[in-house]
Amino acid sequence: MKFNKTKTTIIIVILMIMTNISLLIAQKKMVEKEPKIERKWWKEAVVYQIYPRSFKDTDGDGVGDLKGIISKLDYIKSLGIDVVWLNPIYGSPNADNGYDISDYQSIMKEFGTMEDFDALLKGMHERGLKLVMDLVVNHSSDEHKWFQESRKSRDNPYRDYYHWWPAEKGKPAFRPGNFEADGSGWRYDKQTDSYYLHYFSYKQPDLNWENPKLRQEIFSMMNWWLKKGIDGFRMDVIPFIAKDTTFPIITQEELNKNYNGKWDVYLASGSYLHDYLKEMNKEVLSKYDCMALAEGAGMTKNTALNFVDPDRKELDMGYHFDGVGLGYLPGYFKKMDPNWSLVEFKKIYSEWDAVYAKKGWGTIYLGNHDQPRMTSRWGNDAPEFRALSSKMLTTFLLTMGGTPYYYNGDEIGMINAKFDKIEDYRDIETFAEYEKVKIAGGDLRQFIENQKTGGARDNGRTPFQWDASNNAGFSTGTPWLKVNDNHAFLNADAQEKDPNSNLNYFRKMTKLRKSNLALIYGKYTLLDKENPNVYSYTREFEGKKLLVMLNFTSKKATANTGINTANAKVLINNYPIASKSLELRPYEAVVLELE
Repeated sequence: MKFNKTKTTIIIVILMIMTNISLLIAQKKMVEKEPKIERKWWKEAVVYQIYPRSFKDTDGDGVGDLKGIISKLDYIKSLGIDVVWLNPIYGSPNADNGYDISDYQSIMKEFGTMEDFDALLKGMHERGLKLVMDLVVNHSSDEHKWFQESRKSRDNPYRDYYHWWPAEKGKPAFRPGNFEADGSGWRYDKQTDSYYLHYFSYKQPDLNWENPKLRQEIFSMMNWWLKKGIDGFRMDVIPFIAKDTTFPIITQEELNKNYNGKWDVYLASGSYLHDYLKEMNKEVLSKYDCMALAEGAGMTKNTALNFVDPDRKELDMGYHFDGVGLGYLPGYFKKMDPNWSLVEFKKIYSEWDAVYAKKGWGTIYLGNHDQPRMTSRWGNDAPEFRALSSKMLTTFLLTMGGTPYYYNGDEIGMINAKFDKIEDYRDIETFAEYEKVKIAGGDLRQFIENQKTGGARDNGRTPFQWDASNNAGFSTGTPWLKVNDNHAFLNADAQEKDPNSNLNYFRKMTKLRKSNLALIYGKYTLLDKENPNVYSYTREFEGKKLLVMLNFTSKKATANTGINTANAKVLINNYPIASKSLELRPYEAVVLELE
């Protein structure tokens, strides 16, 4: 009897060991199947973009300033965001609202002083907020010291800081100047009988990154800001820094035919681009716990990991233009097709999610300073649907993979200004395109009409609507750009008092994202992909599965997910009376936790 008991014990122990070994093998296989998750603060952050010129003015000159941002730090913190991306605040003559920099280590006088900046940074860090600055180093202002010296003579020490073409070689091969009425990216400079390159305005000459002295100047400047305590950079049109400097001939016909999606061939992503970015990482970025974001003009699904694969030691993440480029009608300047395809929209974002399924990291955004307001473009800004569709879009942004970038004012559902005359605009790009239509004898009234939905950048730049008072509480002076007339009822002050407001919904969504790692690191699976009205997907992580259903229309629509939601838990719904039904109300957004 004693022997049998011992034998039984031995058998039980052996079985337990075998079971544990089997479990360990199964767990190992699961780990091998799932991509390794490396947690980083910038992956888990919600980034809030502030356009300082339009945020809050404290001195009455009609232009937002750094003290204005300081005065609103508690509001910014209350949103539940983690990082502020600040558009350029450097010294600038403002040909392109600060994207033409004349001094990289000073503050634009309209915005304040370096002491104001130091106070802003201190106040943000005290509140647990991080600050990311705009890095604009494809070009400078033509009023920068480097360019002023460069144009003095052909043998000036700064000559090779820019791209020059001697006139005796003939007119250089066409390159587009995006902010010029004649469309040319070359400008003749009489002083040295030469042309200089500018992909944007003639006031924004392109820097020559092939010059190692220029690169060291830029790296030194970046180190200066990071040592000051900032937390990273958003890099403006960074693929443009590397060009084919032989400037081969490109016909206008060829450019028109292949321009979209061919930046790498015609304008950017030259042979040395990744050498430059590796050097930047080594000389600057690797020395700090910072984040580096590429504005990926020309970045494709095939090339994205070349920028953000951590093994390459370049940048952390980039954002593409495929999503915000959807729906524009060919042959027009940013004229939006009201019948854009949700099926194509889903395809774009699903394919980009797949790019980063195993390596690298992506971003998600629907609006910024270069885009119209997201609610007017992707939602419905009619009074009965504005708030609902805005909340639905917020739900999309904060439940998708990648780091979400959220533009100031969208949290209260601000919409396009829809100006009726060119005199109300202030944007250099809109003026240039208007002149092109005028020179061509086109329909100027139709051009203005086209800008109301999908076009002019000023739609996203109107002053922040703080309250119902004169100028929406933005300024005691005359605002640099007209305030939207709807500020009388659409403003932050009114929404603070309404628990069902856009503002308070945004706060709930940031809280939901932070409390569910599945919304950050979870596997994304698109459902019902051919549904023209509803965007549905799941996010799964460590045994937790969430279902997101978004009705992108003003009518009831069915989410054909094939999932039984009877026992699901509603985590959030953009209607006051929540539902977990697959029959979605107009612009309804719901996030469910599945069993």
